[in-house]
Amino acid sequence: MDDSVIVSPNIWNDADVYEIENRGVDPDGAIWAAMAKVADHTGAHVVDVGCGSGYHLPILGARAASVVGVEPHLPLVRRAQERLAALDLPHVEVRKGTAQRLPVADSSVGVVHARWAYFFGPGCEPGLAEVARVLISGGTAFVIDNDATRSTFGAWFRAAWPDYDPLAVERFWGRQGWEREAVDMRWEFGSRADFEAVVSIEFPPQIAASILATHEGNVVDYAVNLWHVTAPPSV
Repeated sequence: MDDSVIVSPNIWNDADVYEIENRGVDPDGAIWAAMAKVADHTGAHVVDVGCGSGYHLPILGARAASVVGVEPHLPLVRRAQERLAALDLPHVEVRKGTAQRLPVADSSVGVVHARWAYFFGPGCEPGLAEVARVLISGGTAFVIDNDATRSTFGAWFRAAWPDYDPLAVERFWGRQGWEREAVDMRWEFGSRADFEAVVSIEFPPQIAASILATHEGNVVDYAVNLWHVTAPPSV
């Protein structure tokens, strides 16, 4: 494996449970609505960075001119390709690659979408350079990540990773010239069993056990940051 690849233990180790998680994230489409207010991807050429098993590719492909999913983990590349093979979306494809070396041409992409993938603050500068390389003039990049400063989920996140500094991350994105939209959404699963399975892949065992012992039901409020930047017009 490429040493530059950042392992995603949740989806890499249990793609079936992560599929359940994808289905339970943001059932009202708050993230998509926030993105649409910034930039509409209708008719755009889109890259989905860290596309995983390709869950978001059909959603993006329903309105985009073309979509390329980029994923470093070969089993997930194959899984995403199998997903697309079952659909009539000839303008959507998956390519093996990394955020640091996107397998697309310079100035060829209108929208970059990255959801809980690679772009976690300091250290992701090589990927940001690639975003700048592939965006067309006026194109927009979106990065969706956890807002650890608020929500029940945010409190769980802080308990699991106490060294994580959300304010430092916010300052990092500000220095890079990105803007932030605060989005409130939720996890909602079809059963308590699904909720428990997802919590167990997202948190260390001790934290997961505490969550499951104290939180009832299969729904939790969840806050995220939608970071975005628009490429400047060409001179």
